[in-house]
Amino acid sequence: MIGVRLAEGRLVVDRRLPAPRPGPGEAEVRLRLAGICGTDRALLDGYADFEGVLGHEFVGEVAAAPQHPSLVGRRVVGRITVSCGACRQCREGRPGHCENRRVLGIRGMDGVFAERFCLPAGNLVPVPQTVPDEAAVFAEPLAAALRVIEQVPVASQGRWLVIGAGALGQLIARVLSRVGCRLQVLARYPGQRRKLAAGGIDPVCADDCRPRRFDVVVDATGSAGGFAAARRFVRPGGTVVLKSSLAAAVPVDLAGLVVDEVTVIGSRCGPLEKALRWLADGRVDPVDLVEARFALEEAAAAFARAAEPGAFKVLFTAGRA
Repeated sequence: MIGVRLAEGRLVVDRRLPAPRPGPGEAEVRLRLAGICGTDRALLDGYADFEGVLGHEFVGEVAAAPQHPSLVGRRVVGRITVSCGACRQCREGRPGHCENRRVLGIRGMDGVFAERFCLPAGNLVPVPQTVPDEAAVFAEPLAAALRVIEQVPVASQGRWLVIGAGALGQLIARVLSRVGCRLQVLARYPGQRRKLAAGGIDPVCADDCRPRRFDVVVDATGSAGGFAAARRFVRPGGTVVLKSSLAAAVPVDLAGLVVDEVTVIGSRCGPLEKALRWLADGRVDPVDLVEARFALEEAAAAFARAAEPGAFKVLFTAGRA
């Protein structure tokens, strides 16, 4: 079968990938759509020292599930972390931080940029019939956006700034706009600003933002400069939420964090079932964020499009685009 691998730092379209065979408790999933995200691009730059099939944002159809036959034929999305269930983190209810975890297309296991792939059946979540594939493929990044409001209480008078208005930044902004905070989004490109304004969200430029003003700043830039920008705009005693996965080291003024008593929160995966409910209820409609579609064979062009300034979500389709 065809798949897109990372090998020795290079993107490779492999037309001879072996067909997956589900192991105990696993399901075989046939790809319908998959999304390229900033983490996939960071892996190309050396993040996590990963080699193998890339990709973790997907909607697919279960082709085989020997121990879970009721899943066969169902459209599904999936939690990306595969935990051991036995380590201290797992026993204490934190499977996302399993000491022996594997992460789909990122750490220790092949991802979803292939015609078929396997995941534990327990990681799969059926997609409601009312949610089309083009929305369901956003379930994982929407869950990551929802994770922010799990970690930081939203006060109606709180001043929030999201830095970065790509696909993830747009999703975070749409979530925050639904929960009643005073929100602005720092967007670099005209297309990003138009998309925000169309949704009733206030887009701003860096020159419009007063330093040390915001209660909470979310870095969704995917760039090494995002943290420095967040520190510039967060008030003393405020909170910075980091959503960017980077290969490069980022310098940090620890003394400044101490003096200003700034809380820094790393934020990763979120509640997939809740994301599907929001999609089904229409609270967030991400379909307008689809930038382009490519076949798996067109991986180089797809990643190049995803890296263009101001690009939103680039998708892989299972067949010819």
